[in-house]
Amino acid sequence: MAGLLALSRLVDTINEFVGRQVSWLILVAVLISAGNASIRKAFDISSNAWLELQWYLYGTVFMLAAAYTLQRNEHVRIDILSNRLSKRTRDWVDLICHITFLLPFVVLMVWLCWPWFWLSYRSGEISANAGGLVIWPAKMMVLAGFILLTAQALSEIVKRIAVLRGDIDDPTPSHDMPPAAEAAIEMETKARD
Repeated sequence: MAGLLALSRLVDTINEFVGRQVSWLILVAVLISAGNASIRKAFDISSNAWLELQWYLYGTVFMLAAAYTLQRNEHVRIDILSNRLSKRTRDWVDLICHITFLLPFVVLMVWLCWPWFWLSYRSGEISANAGGLVIWPAKMMVLAGFILLTAQALSEIVKRIAVLRGDIDDPTPSHDMPPAAEAAIEMETKARD
């Protein structure tokens, strides 16, 4: 179990790094959107490439941060039901759902995304819109996102098993405060250390 937990920590570290880094792409997308809208209003000029770049950036953030969201326990769950269960029961529900639903889904998506991306890359697929962008980078982000999510699903399974066996304390944040407040406190704590 120690080896699996070490691998789990490595996956968590990678997904945390990726999740934090891609969050800046939202700012870039907003600036591109604002610039494109301003140019369109001021000069009556528009560009499909700028519009497509916006959705490439938003899509990249969504796909590459999904694993980080799972790792931080910020994914969607039905709190009305979940909060009524004991911690141990929630751990069992998470484990069973990760194994029976999440893992098969993400593995299937990686399997399906690989040829979809590869064909696009090999053919040099370009958007059908006039002045559009090359499409394979966006498809590569979908594939990369599901690869990261697969690794994180395995990491979460290992951690849930270790928690249920009593090998480790629960590493999942409890989220007693809003995520922004938790992040600020975490950064302040790290700065003190």
